[in-house]
Amino acid sequence: MKKLFTNQVDLSKVNTLVYHLPNGPTFSVEMNDLDGFIDFDMGFGDICDTSDIDGVLHFFPKGNA
Repeated sequence: MKKLFTNQVDLSKVNTLVYHLPNGPTFSVEMNDLDGFIDFDMGFGDICDTSDIDGVLHFFPKGNA
């Protein structure tokens, strides 16, 4: 089966990943060479990519999006 819509994230522009936890808290992670460990194609949440503007990628896990 082939995906019709893919969400490709260019992590080369991302400096900080902000992870939005349920009920409001967030934490951020600096992306120093972590791009090999992160796979956003799993589809377990939504992504707001503002890396072109400020270098930040926001991740909202499923149930908190």
